[in-house]
Amino acid sequence: MKKLFLLLTFIGSFVVNAQETGTISGLITDATGMPLSGATVSIKTLNKGAMTDFDGRYAIDNVNVGTYDVVISYIGYETLNKNVSVVSGQTTTLDASLKGSDTVLDEVILTANKKPQKITDVPATVNVITAREIAEFPSFNIGELAARQKGVDFVRAGVLGTGINIRGFNSSFNSKNLQVTDDRLSSLIATGLPFGSFTTISKDDIERVEILLGPNGTLYGPNAHNGLVSTITKNPRTSEGTTFAIGAGNQSVFTGRVRHAQIIDDKFAYKVHFERAQGTEFDYTDSVYVGTKGYKELDLDRDFTSQKYGASLNYKPTAGSELTGYYGHSNSSNIGVTSAGRNQIKDWRIDEAQIKFVSKNFFANTYYTWSKTDDTYAMNQRTQNYVSFIDNGFSDAEARERSYKEQWFQLGPGQGNGIPLERGALFVDDSKRFNAEAQYNNNWDEFYLTAGAQYQKDMADSHGTYLLDDGGIDLAQTGVYTQLEYKMEDSGWGFLFGARLDNHDLYGSNFIPKVAITKKVNNGTFRITYGKGMAVPSILNLKGKLFGGLVLGNGEGFTLANGTKIPKLDVETINSYEIGYKGKLSDKLFIDTNAYYNVSDNFISPLVNVAATSPVTHMGDTPIGDVVPGSNGAVVLTYLNFGHVDTYGFDVGFNYYFDSSFRGVFNYSYFGRTLDLDDMANDGNMDGVVLETELPINTPNHKFSLGLHYNKGKFYGAIYGRFVEKYDFFSGINIAAKTQDLTGDGVNDIIENARNGRTWNYGQLGGFTIDANAGYFLTDDLSLGVNITNLFNAEIREFVASPAISTLVSFELKYNINFFKK
Repeated sequence: MKKLFLLLTFIGSFVVNAQETGTISGLITDATGMPLSGATVSIKTLNKGAMTDFDGRYAIDNVNVGTYDVVISYIGYETLNKNVSVVSGQTTTLDASLKGSDTVLDEVILTANKKPQKITDVPATVNVITAREIAEFPSFNIGELAARQKGVDFVRAGVLGTGINIRGFNSSFNSKNLQVTDDRLSSLIATGLPFGSFTTISKDDIERVEILLGPNGTLYGPNAHNGLVSTITKNPRTSEGTTFAIGAGNQSVFTGRVRHAQIIDDKFAYKVHFERAQGTEFDYTDSVYVGTKGYKELDLDRDFTSQKYGASLNYKPTAGSELTGYYGHSNSSNIGVTSAGRNQIKDWRIDEAQIKFVSKNFFANTYYTWSKTDDTYAMNQRTQNYVSFIDNGFSDAEARERSYKEQWFQLGPGQGNGIPLERGALFVDDSKRFNAEAQYNNNWDEFYLTAGAQYQKDMADSHGTYLLDDGGIDLAQTGVYTQLEYKMEDSGWGFLFGARLDNHDLYGSNFIPKVAITKKVNNGTFRITYGKGMAVPSILNLKGKLFGGLVLGNGEGFTLANGTKIPKLDVETINSYEIGYKGKLSDKLFIDTNAYYNVSDNFISPLVNVAATSPVTHMGDTPIGDVVPGSNGAVVLTYLNFGHVDTYGFDVGFNYYFDSSFRGVFNYSYFGRTLDLDDMANDGNMDGVVLETELPINTPNHKFSLGLHYNKGKFYGAIYGRFVEKYDFFSGINIAAKTQDLTGDGVNDIIENARNGRTWNYGQLGGFTIDANAGYFLTDDLSLGVNITNLFNAEIREFVASPAISTLVSFELKYNINFFKK
């Protein structure tokens, strides 16, 4: 009898408890009524939540009776807060329609902590190029949109070539900013340079671009050094339909694109894309000097082409998880600027294959990258080689053929008194990279955990053309990381600690910490952060062999004839301290500002002639003549580690909303540095005197931009003015600088509008330009847009070994249709 009583008591208690809870369920869509699969619906005070399924539906069960604030968020859309009451034993319906994010503080971003997070909660400075900005930018080259972001140094080398730098020390061969696309590294394997126009994705498939300023190495590993650029593509489940686009402009620019996405059923969806762009670069030749005589670059081809295609298949094993398979390909031909002259890039192919799994608590990712070119060459070196044969009586046909690999060295009168020297101008690349990552995420009340591991293996192979790579070069690195966050919702305080341990085949273990404190105050968030970044020398830095050994990588160190030891390259590190605030100053005015101080050690130098004071006798333990047959070590250009340099600056960005259709933007950045002129570790050319130009910042001290955005009805448009203070730029043989005396001896070492060494100096970079774009929807599905770069044709040069940028005009006709819209 007693047992029966206890059983009835338990059942009664269970029924009572069941009646004291309820359920919240509903449907989440976008503004057009399309269900949003994967949206997050959460009750933070209870640490309960759910993700929407294929149909945009969700349910949160066993919610205690009461009234709660429910937060609904999705990447690229406004975060919505709804108040809902839960009734005992009943289901409360909460439906919501999310709008594309119209204001800065509504943004939800993914990159900073590898999970969805409201931008005000992120302890970092983040710029976002939104889906709307991309869709309303009628040009094939969306790299131009980076010019409108705060804290970013935007450079343009021509019609096609655009690039960015973050917080100083730019160069013609800049690999200090890590770029990723859908969690894939977007960088060349041997050089570490960003893909740029080599990317395998097309404009219409890009959902957003997130640019993080400062070190982000804890979660992303080595070389997320000065900043991180993350491109996120569209999920076919939320972008179903077909897009056709054609564009044209001056400089013979033409582009054609098509993208199609379709949901097959509640498990499968897919997308495919194709893009081709072509045009002609500005009429500019970078002079090649042989002695004091200048020559035009041999066989200069100013036409550029870019072709890319890809496909993705998305599979949902469960309502809250997704498995994605992707393959992409690109083929590019164009002109590339380097620190040793320009390259004629011919049919450089990139292939990527990826499998990625994402769920609430687990993330797994693996991908393989191929890089292939057979006919790319250095125009500067090939032209010098050609001239050496022509000047010594060889025929034009033979001079052209031999110019790819040899230079003729004349010993006396007549062809019989000379010898061919290995001075290869050809770049062959047959490199591969394998990456894998696994990550676990979870939270318990106010405590959040992220932990993961990454593996990367670079397999570089130049077939001996520009690397010391007989049989190829394999380098692997493994990293493990964790990030802990504690968020005190009631008080607004947040604390973050991250740590990463990387092990590199050549450099052993390196520790990368990160610490952040945030405090929410009314309509904004203050933050203070410390982060460490590191840059591992690229394979080219370590194993390069260019132009027959005139340029050598410094992976082993060198010995000079006078006994001087040149140490091998070490890892470059940066310790960054930052304070910042982002939030509302009024209902219409938003601010995002930061100030930072960076301490850099072992900074990797530009190319330096280490044989300037004494010939090189050995590379490591190997005589230089065995490394480069016939070399006497009189000229060896390589990379060194500088000692120590401090940099500092601040960025401020204002967004003012006149109304829901009209927005104004103002961005300003300042950058400065101090260099210890008494530290001989900063003596780049080892002449016993440290000069400011030996570690050039290649960055303006001041820059600002002012923009206006308008979007109402069928019309959209934007206009931006951008000012970059004039500044000097030194990179390898390239010089863009004012006339100046570097050494203080009363003689100008740099002369503007004259030949300086092996190049012509046109003077400082920078200036003021105005860009504008506008468009109109002829129908609900058909739009016509125009973009004008350098509207008033200002005389401005933005990069070394590059032309002045004249006005560029492009038109784009785009047709969107969705046969599958519910």
